[in-house]
Amino acid sequence: MNAPIDWKAEAKKITFRDKAFINGAFAASLSGKTFDNISPIDGRVLARVASCGPEDIDAAVKAARAAFESGVWADQAPRARKRILVRFADLIAQKANELALLETLDMGKPIANARNADLRAVPECVRWYGEALDKLYDEIAPSAKTALALITREPLGVVGAVVPWNFPLMMAAWKFAPVLAAGNSLVLKPAEQSPLSALRVAELAIEAGIPAGVFNVVPGFGETAGQALGRHMDVDAITFTGSTAVGKLFLKYAGESNMKAVSLECGGKSPNIIFADAPDLDEAAAGAADGIFYNSGQVCDAGSRLLVEEKVHDRFLEQVKRHAAAFQPADPLDQATKMGAMVDETQTKRVMGYIAKGKEEGAALALGGKQVRQETGGFYIEPTIFDRVDNKMTIAREEIFGPVLATITFKTMEDAIKLANDSSYGLEANVFTSDLSRAHKMARALKAGVVTINTRDIGGIEVPFGGYKQSGFGRDRSLHALEKYTQLKSTYINVG
Repeated sequence: MNAPIDWKAEAKKITFRDKAFINGAFAASLSGKTFDNISPIDGRVLARVASCGPEDIDAAVKAARAAFESGVWADQAPRARKRILVRFADLIAQKANELALLETLDMGKPIANARNADLRAVPECVRWYGEALDKLYDEIAPSAKTALALITREPLGVVGAVVPWNFPLMMAAWKFAPVLAAGNSLVLKPAEQSPLSALRVAELAIEAGIPAGVFNVVPGFGETAGQALGRHMDVDAITFTGSTAVGKLFLKYAGESNMKAVSLECGGKSPNIIFADAPDLDEAAAGAADGIFYNSGQVCDAGSRLLVEEKVHDRFLEQVKRHAAAFQPADPLDQATKMGAMVDETQTKRVMGYIAKGKEEGAALALGGKQVRQETGGFYIEPTIFDRVDNKMTIAREEIFGPVLATITFKTMEDAIKLANDSSYGLEANVFTSDLSRAHKMARALKAGVVTINTRDIGGIEVPFGGYKQSGFGRDRSLHALEKYTQLKSTYINVG
């Protein structure tokens, strides 16, 4: 049996990569600028990371373009690319402890979540796309005997990926694994709050055999590096996960530059709908607590709107409050911690502002509402539940991205559907009921990219993930993700 890991001791020994990774090597930003990478655990500076600007983005895009046009990756046989991606997955798995620790230090999530969830999912994702890529077939169209019509998928070329800080490496893998599997070259911009794991993984990509220039990582701020990537005339596609407001900017950048393809996975205000006949109300309550307090509520598909049938409201809310007790913020480097820190001071202030707004607009604070552990120098907010929320209140309409639950009651299935769909978002919806007919009706009526019945589990890498409305378009995960990173070519041959 393996001895428990002393994560605090490991944290003192870890090495941080703090430079951009371009064309197979680390390099300082061309301007020489850096930014402080601050740990939300205790507020200390972990590293001073290269603050890249348009000139660094241009260098990375040029490296990616040269690698793509040379065919050093794109023209490799699918079986050869598969072997390399599987090797890449193996290396990530071998370094899982190190990468998990980087994730925890960088954005404050509990080490148990980083190691046992994120760093299990990342190598699985890379391996899955590696194994899939030599099993995909092109098509022959039905045509006259005098012609042969071929339909083939080709890589786009250079893909820019901009990823968020809440699941830094897992969100990156959802992008880079299918991007690489399709034969493209990549320029990845991690969030400025959490660049460390992406920079480490770039090294592993080279070690696995991915050629220089194919996998580039350029840290920096959204308004500089992100915008430069979105506007670059030689980037063929942008894939983005983050806020709806920034997603709209990437649509603008594409329109004002080269009409590059854009795919977006943006915000959410997901309804978690509890009917009185839920198979197990206590299990549903545990799921409701986990669905909003996991990762400190910094989850795009968090069940942040709790819709409860009126007849079980009081009982159910008490059950949720009881399960919330397990999520009191604690040291993220403690293996037993279930809820860690907010990502930074800015996000902490933003969430506390929403809590103040909820009180101001008349919602009843049923639990929590305070910033805690301030003596550590870190950023922590206790589990917070509002009751008697009207769906028109700010806390019911805007994505808070923190551990704040808005509870709303309903009387009928029609009320529940109306409330659930009364949102500018449409990422996910959860329904708990024993009535099979009702479950089917709800699944059809809910305007969301993902609907779960009697669970909040959204499945594994084989299931598509993405939203409706202002939650974005395009799908991560599954074979459908490859559609974003390839283009169709029709070849019509006269054989008559």
